Amino acid sequence: MLRRSCTGPSAPRVGGGLREEDERGPPGRVGPQPPGRSTLMHLMKVDPRALKENSDRARLTKATPQADALLLATIKAVGIVQPPVITPESGGGNGYIINAGHRRVKQAIAAGLEEIDVLVADASNDNGAMRSMIENIAREPLNPVDQWRAIERLVALDWTEEAIAIALALNVRRIKQLRLLANVLPAMLDHMAKGDMPDERQLRTIAAASLDEQKEVWKKHKPSKGDPQVSWWSVAQGLQKKRMFARHASFGDDLAQAYGIEWVEDLFAPADEDSRYTTNVEAFLGAQQEWMANNLPKKGIIAESTNWGEVKLPPKAERVHGKATKSDCTAMYLDRDGRVQSVHYRMPEAKKPKGKAGSGSDSTVDDVGVVAKTRPDVTRKGVEMIGDFRTDALREALGRAPIEDDTLMALLILAFAGQNVSVTTGSGGVYYGHSRLAKHAAILFDGEGKLAFDMDTLRVAARSMLVDVFSCRENATNSGIVARIAGATVGADGFLPNMGTDDFLSCLARPALEASCKDTPVLPRQRVKDTRAALVDHFKEARFVHPSALFAPDATALSAWLTSSASAEDGDEADEAADDATAEPSDTDGEAFRDAAE
Repeated sequence: MLRRSCTGPSAPRVGGGLREEDERGPPGRVGPQPPGRSTLMHLMKVDPRALKENSDRARLTKATPQADALLLATIKAVGIVQPPVITPESGGGNGYIINAGHRRVKQAIAAGLEEIDVLVADASNDNGAMRSMIENIAREPLNPVDQWRAIERLVALDWTEEAIAIALALNVRRIKQLRLLANVLPAMLDHMAKGDMPDERQLRTIAAASLDEQKEVWKKHKPSKGDPQVSWWSVAQGLQKKRMFARHASFGDDLAQAYGIEWVEDLFAPADEDSRYTTNVEAFLGAQQEWMANNLPKKGIIAESTNWGEVKLPPKAERVHGKATKSDCTAMYLDRDGRVQSVHYRMPEAKKPKGKAGSGSDSTVDDVGVVAKTRPDVTRKGVEMIGDFRTDALREALGRAPIEDDTLMALLILAFAGQNVSVTTGSGGVYYGHSRLAKHAAILFDGEGKLAFDMDTLRVAARSMLVDVFSCRENATNSGIVARIAGATVGADGFLPNMGTDDFLSCLARPALEASCKDTPVLPRQRVKDTRAALVDHFKEARFVHPSALFAPDATALSAWLTSSASAEDGDEADEAADDATAEPSDTDGEAFRDAAE
């Protein structure tokens, strides 16, 4: 039973009815004006039982019982707030079809209402597709599957994604995300429509797989009668493919094209990051390898990585975690995400082969090529005796002769340049005084080979020598506690780098890492990696030095070193006394030995 309450051109606009000249198509509409414009919408009383349902409506999935109960209670209390929209039945029928408001009509019948207000509109060309979708979204949001189906109806009616986004107050990205459901297996869609939806990450993985792959995985993980829930995590794991992201690529578009790499945009990723990726892992890694080969440093190699993504350095190579020097080498490698990484390393200095060449022995070659050796002025035994005489005299002079302070410092520098001195240096090599360390002492000599220097030159030589000799590395080059003492003396703590990096903080245990949060606004997290990430972000603008890296040695360790050094000195003096007691010096040397003993 239908009864019109307001008719004619002068009828008031009720419930949002618009005259033809006042209606507009949705903003952003491309192409013809949107279908479904009516000349006039008027209010009418109607028996809700006389209305027919629209089989082509947007909402195919039933609302929850709780939502229906709430709507029924509202209708009983205050009636229908907004009248449903109906249109005349097509094909010459006398009935009316519900265009928007199926749930309101149904609950009005359940409430026992004899009549309800409805808005009557002319039938639209799109069968009310846009109006039906907007109505349902405004009332109770459609689930993603129903939203996607409604969007596809609008696209088929020549609506663009941009126009749909504007009309529904959504962004285009969300429209594109929903349209990805077109790539989902229909059986999965039917189950999703029941309310059991995967999360966005899982849905992204499912939509990226082919329908054949989805079908095989769905056979294994589809719900059973006893358990209607689907383990979407298992489904996504079965369809997971390794992704290589464009933001991790060092190569450019030329290599990408050469290797046939096509980037796919991940529409579920955050909008502010480059989410392009490829599943062609071999091509991605091949392009990265070629880029490394084209950009390899002079002293560089392309290294392999372990199963954990760590670099494999050459045998005996020592990785450099601090500032690299010109003599260091570079290793480039690919980590587990396919990113190009580079590290510096040092190789031990090659030992020189022992030989008799250049020994300084005199020899002559006669006309027939026969080498004739000549007898030196002093025999080998005589040379050894001269060496002993000189050593004894030098020791006595250093112990008794007056020496100026600057000369004493210069002689100390010369001592490191001696042929009998070898130093395993902090840069990783073994330096011999006469071959490497002598360069620091050479600046103290004039053109005639005599010591001639000023204090500035002496300071430069001393600093350079100490730089090469002292080392705190935890290997054979470690100078030990003396280097720690030297660092504390000269204030080397102020030159330590910022250690608030992921590389170093990953070396700390949980208690040590959480202790590093002291005096910072960072609070320990439940997961260690989250705490570490927060500290790394904080120390980007600050400097962090772990207390264990400070130079000042432990007081106990220093006391033990001093005690052991004193004991060693006493033992050396006892050994020298025993040697003096058993020695049989010659008459010419007896007086010198007696003076030294005194």
